[in-house]
Amino acid sequence: MIEVDNLKKSFSGVEVLKGITTCFDKGKTNLIIGQSGSGKTVFMKCLLGLITPNEGTICYNGKVYSELSPAEQRDLRQEMGMVFQGSALFDSMTVAQNVMFPLDMFTKQSQSEMMDRVDFVLERVNLIDAHNKYPAEISGGMQKRVAIARAIVMNPKYLFCDEPNSGLDPKTAILIDNLIQEITREYDITTVINTHDMNSVMEIGEKIVFLKDGYKAWEGTNKDIFKTDNEAVTNFVYSSELFKKVRQMYLEERN
Repeated sequence: MIEVDNLKKSFSGVEVLKGITTCFDKGKTNLIIGQSGSGKTVFMKCLLGLITPNEGTICYNGKVYSELSPAEQRDLRQEMGMVFQGSALFDSMTVAQNVMFPLDMFTKQSQSEMMDRVDFVLERVNLIDAHNKYPAEISGGMQKRVAIARAIVMNPKYLFCDEPNSGLDPKTAILIDNLIQEITREYDITTVINTHDMNSVMEIGEKIVFLKDGYKAWEGTNKDIFKTDNEAVTNFVYSSELFKKVRQMYLEERN
């Protein structure tokens, strides 16, 4: 679990995060949504320890990050897996080498031990025959799965995903969403996803935090979002005619 209390962050006197308080549950897919400029990226960078907030605390399973020593902070960051928006794979490395990279950097495992772990996570993301391929030789969806395999190869307690469906077709995006949710439940990880994909919100939004102008404007589940009267949320989520129709159908069924 990650607990956030009164988090504030300013740049050059401009307040970007304005006192956010929330929590992200273990074993669930927690989504951060909001318009561009709402503070989503800054919020995630604070959660990752890449940016130091001006005020407030972030607590990881009972440990307040700002109260940890530099060595303890480093150890905590090694318990975090990250899936970047563009996958961020090394073009000059094979799929297996990309996935092995964190193990090679941060552990003292033998080559055979690392390879066993790489085999395991690649099989888990359904890429058993891609070991020797390079990123340019596989599809965008496969690249995302490699990125997920690399993110979980160190068996993290926390998984962060920045726009994991960016650039993917709708069918592949659903597969990636389902894979992230399956892994989250299977390994009981605290997963936080920064997204603007409303399909992801509806499919896997077990906890949704909606940011607006640096504030937490709303939070709830993908079921709660159908019945909320929060105007900021409804304007954002139901900006398309499709989701307006979905919400109307949901409300009619309840009545």
